Amino acid sequence: MKAIRRVEGTMAPMPQADIDTDQIIPKQFLKRIERSGFGPFAFYDWARTDDGQLSSDFVLNRPEYQGSQVLVTGPNFGCGSSREHAPWALQDRGFDAIIAPSFADIFRNNCGKIGLVCVTLGQDEVSELIDISTSTPSAQVTVDLEELTVTCGDFYATFEFDEFARECLLNGWDEIALTEHLDEEISGYEKRRRGYLPSAKAV
Repeated sequence: MKAIRRVEGTMAPMPQADIDTDQIIPKQFLKRIERSGFGPFAFYDWARTDDGQLSSDFVLNRPEYQGSQVLVTGPNFGCGSSREHAPWALQDRGFDAIIAPSFADIFRNNCGKIGLVCVTLGQDEVSELIDISTSTPSAQVTVDLEELTVTCGDFYATFEFDEFARECLLNGWDEIALTEHLDEEISGYEKRRRGYLPSAKAV
């Protein structure tokens, strides 16, 4: 996982509340075993018409929101099933951060494991960002994990963030990297184990 200190880019507004993981990545696309390749299927049912064509009404299909790095959305984002594929699809689509009034806990935790930043702001602050991104799609927003701030022109807001999750993101530590930090302790423990017990070498 790459280290993340700040995310800078344009925003895509999606103000709906209670967007669930089945809408983010429908179940028929969960057959891949890699983390990559899910981006084209993100919001698949919303992004297409009944005959399977891309819908010009869907916000992420509009030219002005192509390449947006930050998704600004409604409360309870990522509710529903616990599928890890939802964060994978959003990240593969190009998003590095999501701003919302609230997130489903499991979804937020899954995002943190892959370096997708979830920022919680007040409803009024989120609504203001949605208004900005709707009226000025080219507006640049900065999510600063070091300063715990979101800025966009005259807009300024601070946010809270779990300190352990923040440290992991700032240093690019996923669960494997955290385990590797304990390599000396793990090796020492294995050396102290009785010989007839299972060891890492025997696996």
